[in-house]
Amino acid sequence: MVETRKVQVTGGSTYTVSIPKDWATENGVSAGSEVEFYPEGDSLFLTPRSEEERTEGTLDITNLEGDELTRAVMTMYVSGFDIIALESSRITTDQRRTIREATQSLVGLEVLEETRDRVVIRDLLDSSELSIHNAVTRMRLIALSMLEDAIAAIAEMDEDMARDVIQRDDDVDRLWMVVSRIFRATLRTPKAAEELGLPREACFDYQSAARQLERIGDHATKIAHLSLNFEEPVNEEIVEAVWELFEEAKSVVNGGMDALFAEDSGEATRLANESREAVQAIDERARSIDELLRDLDPARAQLLGLIVDSVSRSADYGGNIAETALQKAAPTP
Repeated sequence: MVETRKVQVTGGSTYTVSIPKDWATENGVSAGSEVEFYPEGDSLFLTPRSEEERTEGTLDITNLEGDELTRAVMTMYVSGFDIIALESSRITTDQRRTIREATQSLVGLEVLEETRDRVVIRDLLDSSELSIHNAVTRMRLIALSMLEDAIAAIAEMDEDMARDVIQRDDDVDRLWMVVSRIFRATLRTPKAAEELGLPREACFDYQSAARQLERIGDHATKIAHLSLNFEEPVNEEIVEAVWELFEEAKSVVNGGMDALFAEDSGEATRLANESREAVQAIDERARSIDELLRDLDPARAQLLGLIVDSVSRSADYGGNIAETALQKAAPTP
């Protein structure tokens, strides 16, 4: 329910406004309490001042194992808990192993305490030192290098390179979790956005772009897995065509990311539109490659068709980033 208050003047120059009593009671605000104000555009956010900044969450893991337990730990992490207590009447050896693996797959976490019925994980990162911009930039570099190396693995029949690409997907996933955690923190409290030095809308744009980059990493991993199925070298003409498709897809992704990071709205709009327009040409090139596959053995043609599709989809994700950049560059109402 929206409540309204009249702004009053006290002391001749100070503006004052009362706060709803119910809200104050629910949040432990009383006479003498300190509150914090965070200006953002034409809005002013009010929050109680808290001495304890570390948030703790407890989860009963009695019936959780394997992937379900891993997802539960990741969900608690992304939700913003600094201390995660996992409890059960007896935590099994398999559960402990899963918890350790999940902890190692997330940035900044370590096991703080272990007992028979409780494992406590703590986030050691200082939130004020996190940068969503740097995390997304790093994702861009890793995802595109993965895509390039996955195609190189096909061209050079290099299994070691393919397996390296598959392993690097964990790096992209870790950064995606960090970006998601930071973004959710800005939704939860205006202080997080202030520490980042970015408006919450910009954080949303970065999170949207990060999601597309995470998907590009997934497609690079898919290509690397597919490359392991080739027993004979791929036709040179087809390899060359896939390389050209990759270069165009890479250009779309880079154009979209450059547009997202551009400070000048006019430059951002130009770069974003160029990237979006290039996606259609990439789709046409992908169809032309499919024509080259018609005369191949059906099983081999299917593998190569899936690879072409993954590269083409990566360009689509770059186009999505460009669309986000256009929205970011648009005038604010």
